[in-house]
Amino acid sequence: MQHFTQAEIRQIEDRYQDFLKVIKNKFDEGRLARIEKAFRFSNAAHHGIKRKSGEPFIIHPISVAKIVAVDLGLGATSIVVALLHDVVEDTDYRLSDIENMFGDRVARIVDGLTKLSGDFDSRHALTLKKMLMTLSDDVRVILIKIADRLHNMRTLDSMPAHKKIKIAGETLFLYVPLAHRLGLHAIKSELEELSFKHKHPDEYNQITYLLHNQEEQRNYLVNEFITPIIQKLKEESLDCTVTHRLKTSYSIWQKMQKKSVSFNEVYDLLAIRIVVNSKPNISEKRQCFDVLSIVTDIYKPKPDRIRDWITTPKANGYESLHVTVMGPQGKWVEVQIRTDRMDDVAEHGFAAHYRYKDIRNFENELDPWIEQIRELLQSTDADAFEFLDEFKLNLFSSEINVFTPKGDMYSLPTGASVLDFAYEIHTDLGNKCIGAKINLKLVPLSHVLQNGDQVEILTSENQSPKLEWLKFTASAKARGKIKNAFKQEKSKHTEKGKKIIEETFTNIKAPLTSNSLKKLTAHFNLNNKEQLYSELGMGFINLDNLKEIIGKKSENKLVKYWNITFGGGGKKKEEEGKTQSETNATKKIDKKKTFLLKENQDNITFSLAKCCNPIPGEQVVGYLSTDEHVVIHKTGCPELGRFIANQGEKIIRAEWTKFKRQSYLTRLNLEGFDRLGIVNEVTTLISKVHSINMRSVKFDTHDGIFQGDLFLYIHNTDDLTNLITQLKTIKGIDNVSRIENLNE
Repeated sequence: MQHFTQAEIRQIEDRYQDFLKVIKNKFDEGRLARIEKAFRFSNAAHHGIKRKSGEPFIIHPISVAKIVAVDLGLGATSIVVALLHDVVEDTDYRLSDIENMFGDRVARIVDGLTKLSGDFDSRHALTLKKMLMTLSDDVRVILIKIADRLHNMRTLDSMPAHKKIKIAGETLFLYVPLAHRLGLHAIKSELEELSFKHKHPDEYNQITYLLHNQEEQRNYLVNEFITPIIQKLKEESLDCTVTHRLKTSYSIWQKMQKKSVSFNEVYDLLAIRIVVNSKPNISEKRQCFDVLSIVTDIYKPKPDRIRDWITTPKANGYESLHVTVMGPQGKWVEVQIRTDRMDDVAEHGFAAHYRYKDIRNFENELDPWIEQIRELLQSTDADAFEFLDEFKLNLFSSEINVFTPKGDMYSLPTGASVLDFAYEIHTDLGNKCIGAKINLKLVPLSHVLQNGDQVEILTSENQSPKLEWLKFTASAKARGKIKNAFKQEKSKHTEKGKKIIEETFTNIKAPLTSNSLKKLTAHFNLNNKEQLYSELGMGFINLDNLKEIIGKKSENKLVKYWNITFGGGGKKKEEEGKTQSETNATKKIDKKKTFLLKENQDNITFSLAKCCNPIPGEQVVGYLSTDEHVVIHKTGCPELGRFIANQGEKIIRAEWTKFKRQSYLTRLNLEGFDRLGIVNEVTTLISKVHSINMRSVKFDTHDGIFQGDLFLYIHNTDDLTNLITQLKTIKGIDNVSRIENLNE
């Protein structure tokens, strides 16, 4: 073990004393003594250990403790745990030592955190279950883990680039929704911003630059907007604080991606917040509506953009009035109105509940959510991916409230159907559901519920769950119950799937080899052939395009395209005499090296993910579906998050070499004003000027506006960028965007 220098020892002590200054007025001498004891013990245990950044490791627990105390507002026990949370994992001390020195309660929370071993361990889908099992005992396990992740994200600069992408992806996929569900808005926003900065540095820097550029203009608009509001509030003797909040660069980027718009087309960059310093004898709701009345007297509201989260708060405790109004210079501006208590809850979630009500009451409010998680944990399904997907449904969806005939209220995700509601009440009710009555009108079980609907579920003894029900269910509970109805007979499905594969291969007159099965497994991003059989048997996947998947050779002019996309191309002649094990040895991929994507890949196959369809030149990473096959994803692909969260160790660096001969199917969408000859100009530019092959071109015209849908074969991103730039210069074309999904 190496010893710290005097400068490092001073650095540790200074950091700890700064932390004490922040908390010393919050606690009595007894609690401060416990915190002091925890720090001295942790400091001794971690002596000589450094982080990847080179600073002493103990700086990390001190920083996490500060987040726990300041941002989460938790008590002395949580601070003690934060200081000790890495001791069992990283030093020679055991949990029994923690229990002897600090008691059973501290040891239990430390144990819950230790089960998520490693600062940057990416196998969270499996260990998440363990963490959630401790949640119902003590919600502090998750809160301290979120604080731990926040500090790790703040110090991510010392990690290599591919690790940054992996950790940022995992944070967005799991920790951001957790922070959201616990109402930790400030922490959620910071985690999003830091993840965006490290996962998409170029886009982050561009948006930050554009926001900085418009700062002066924005401040002028804010002052012009709020001046009449402040004046009117004073006249009415309403004690309020008016501030403005800028949309985060991550949320701006998300909107740009989702709606395919430019930065200048994102209209709600600003939100004005009016915080009412509430009077104790008047209802908070009434005080907020008084302010709303003043705002809408000055500025005209957008009718479909008024949200009342005070009458019906969000599931994470968020309360506020939101209204979008037409402000000066013809700009839409969102106004948020809330009391000082509501604002505290909105920013700090659980910590604010801790201050404003008995903590046990808030934990009771979390009980329905915890109960849903417990049901998911008890599911017979062991697929960690699926567990994560269903769990996220409970975390991040907007919610609606619906009622039973007796008036009991249930919260469901937006987009929930009659079937979701039936399963929410009882499993048997869901299994036997045939439809419902809403306002005395019969509706099918696929009917999407609206906020405030009163629903009477109709059942039949002859009804049983159907696989197609998954298409119109939005809640994790309903989806889990439907899948369980099929998974109870898993062995039967596996046999059925095996038979389907054998028959399909016989029908297309192709040999059923282990290599073909590997290609199928890789194509569907599955772990092994048993999972392939099972998914086939249950009908979750089909083999309609089997010939393409296994890359059967033909004289098709696109043979090179199919070979590279689906991993065909065969082995070299000199390899034909080798044994299977020798061939595998040459094909095994080195995870530590950058995987180079070559135009003529010989014995190591790769395929391009269908979810994002990357093309040469784009930033990509690889996912090792097997030791000899890599699936290539764009770094920003949402689907990649699922793999990062469960199998982060299988994510490898990948880089394109120069592609000149091979071309890739790419989809462009054109919008503009119709005029004579515009279609001819577009096709001439593509085929004659750029010599790009077109698979299909479709133009629709309506009331002088046209939309074009183009499927083209592109060599690389440079060619694509040049083409898009020149298409935009054609008179009448308003917008050109790339559509990643080729199947929409």
